[in-house]
Amino acid sequence: MRNWLKETRENKGLTQEQAADLCGISRSYYTHIENNTKTPTVKVAKTIAKALGFNWTIFFKDECSSKEQPA
Repeated sequence: MRNWLKETRENKGLTQEQAADLCGISRSYYTHIENNTKTPTVKVAKTIAKALGFNWTIFFKDECSSKEQPA
């Protein structure tokens, strides 16, 4: 779980659906990103960061999600 992303979204008073709408992505995709089961593309990371007000590179400071690790 990307707790920092959830906290940032909640501090803005947004639901996952509202955050996804602001970013032009599906709620499902946003939820996967927030739950750390998917890593966003650079373009999507920049869009989310701009919408929620943080530096987009934070998405890439951690390893990829466990489901995306090479076998």
